[in-house]
Amino acid sequence: MDHRSRIRRRLRSLAWVELLNIPLQAVIWFVVAGFPVTVANGVGFALFALLLLQGSGYWFAKLRQLATHDRFLPGAGAFAAARRADVVVLAAGLAFLVWAMVADPGAGSWPGLGFGLFAALELVNYFHVQLMYDTAEDLRYLRSHGLRRAHLARDLSVRRRRP
Repeated sequence: MDHRSRIRRRLRSLAWVELLNIPLQAVIWFVVAGFPVTVANGVGFALFALLLLQGSGYWFAKLRQLATHDRFLPGAGAFAAARRADVVVLAAGLAFLVWAMVADPGAGSWPGLGFGLFAALELVNYFHVQLMYDTAEDLRYLRSHGLRRAHLARDLSVRRRRP
């Protein structure tokens, strides 16, 4: 298998895993683990799902960019807007989740806060600094160079020039 085919397969896998993780995680945490479906837990999970959805969208856009040989990421403007909006949405959501945890600590709020914090980590992972190193090549890079700039952050730094 050639290098481009491996990259396409990896991108397709990343896109689908992020997307499929939304219902899978809902089943794991709310059905199997039995976390109660409360407003706080729902808000936290919604924040988490939002970031996974954006992550999936990025990998699908990256696949399209590879297929079309375009220098620019399709939908870059939407991702740039999401980067700004996510900060506001996450800040408001996390503030609500902290309030909910203080007002009614326990299974009705703690999981929601956990989901919200995980969403914040996903925001960092996608839009700022890569936090996930799951391949041998990634781990070698991490050991020799430290954390790297997130792929989406690099793609958003490539600007289209206006004629």
